Amino acid sequence: MHGYVDCHCHISAEGFDKDIDEVIENSKKAGLLAILAVAEHAWEFDKIIQLSERFPGFIFPCLGVHPVQKITPEQHRSASLQDLDAALPIIEKYKDRLVAIGEVGLDFTPRYISNETDKEVQRQVLIRQAEIAKHLDLPLNVHSRSAGRPTIHLLKEQGVEKVLLHAFDGKPSVAMEGVKAGYFFSIPPSIIRSEQKQKLVKQLPLENICLETDSPALGPEKQVRNEPQNISISAEYISKIKGLPLEKVVEATTQNALRLFPKLKSAIRP
Repeated sequence: MHGYVDCHCHISAEGFDKDIDEVIENSKKAGLLAILAVAEHAWEFDKIIQLSERFPGFIFPCLGVHPVQKITPEQHRSASLQDLDAALPIIEKYKDRLVAIGEVGLDFTPRYISNETDKEVQRQVLIRQAEIAKHLDLPLNVHSRSAGRPTIHLLKEQGVEKVLLHAFDGKPSVAMEGVKAGYFFSIPPSIIRSEQKQKLVKQLPLENICLETDSPALGPEKQVRNEPQNISISAEYISKIKGLPLEKVVEATTQNALRLFPKLKSAIRP
């Protein structure tokens, strides 16, 4: 198994519209085998499905409602049950094509949360999507900014077993609660400039680590568009921290991705 899986990528972002073919070509040259395209808002669901049709067997769709919704490029608000209601018919329409439900989760960053009600509504939106994932037998691709512990606790309470916690920003001790539940953690290229991510990787067992880019965010350089081809930066840094050969990290993280997202097996054969 020689190649990477980007387990969390916003390939539908407007920043990729002009040069998507080049971005995909470069990512394949860099050794990428598959990209999991995650959604944030219902209005981008169709675009993600179209991208998965344009690049079949390479871009795999995940649909879900993110805990923070964009009003304008500068303005955001906490997700509501109405956002979920708008998304549900589209998830239902495409359910057989999905490899995961996501990006879903909790985000308790103070600038997005006005009060406790916002937090409770986010929890309800996540619980409903966790129920959908269980019903469809799909994993959850999860965001948990400033809400690591509450997110892990809620998922465990809901009996969710198949989880990817992307770019986890909590303490390693909290992450280990997720490890005990069998959850996976994906690591972005921003690890090279994040002491928190470096400490996290030191503690996490390799059996629970996947790779992601979160493109166009969380790249090796701040304020510079991240691309899926940067996936190798994550793998190289993990191998450095763990003192393991790069090949072993690539092999293990790809196998982990296949375990968590079995629908990828149709495109990635050992």
